[in-house]
Amino acid sequence: MNNSVRNSARLMAAGLRALLVLTVVCGVIYPLVVTGVAQAAFPAKANGSEISSGGKVVGSSLLGQRYDKGKDKDGNPIPDLRYFQPRPSAGLGSNQTNGVNTQYDLQISGASNQGATNTDLVKAVKERKKWVSETYGVPESKIPADAVTSSGSGLDPDISPEYARLQTDRVAKENHLDAAKVAQLVKEHTDGRILGFMGEPRVNVLELNTALRELAQGKR
Repeated sequence: MNNSVRNSARLMAAGLRALLVLTVVCGVIYPLVVTGVAQAAFPAKANGSEISSGGKVVGSSLLGQRYDKGKDKDGNPIPDLRYFQPRPSAGLGSNQTNGVNTQYDLQISGASNQGATNTDLVKAVKERKKWVSETYGVPESKIPADAVTSSGSGLDPDISPEYARLQTDRVAKENHLDAAKVAQLVKEHTDGRILGFMGEPRVNVLELNTALRELAQGKR
């Protein structure tokens, strides 16, 4: 009986020591080392890839956001055409009154999961095509897919160079800027395929709009 108690006590003591050591190593030392290495080697990425303008953080290059100037009588957001617009955001659903995340709400991300033949999706795409065509003065046949469809996450920060160029003249007009200068901004903020072959060329909307704001304010 005494041996059994002693053995149990030794096992419990060994278990507690292991728990203490692992807690210190995995819960304190390892996170501190990883955080320190990240801050030293990749400080911008470690802090969320923040983008600043005028001394203030305006967002993250990893997350899309809307650019609106209020809402209409039905409560729908009105796009601010002084800025380049992102692609639509479907989302999984949130606490919005309509039950669908349409404004890059960060509570829940995801896609609508609607198939290509879904009547609601087909209707939404047609409405978006009409709006883009009328707003930017281009034929519907020239509108890229990302201008009328959302990404899988619903938070995609990028648009295609084609969609950015499509918006250039209207954005320049709204800001009273030379269209050639705005087109140059788009060119400067167009990233190619990763490693030259993965993905598609893309333009980060927040980075582009931040540079556009600086150009409009005479800071570039």
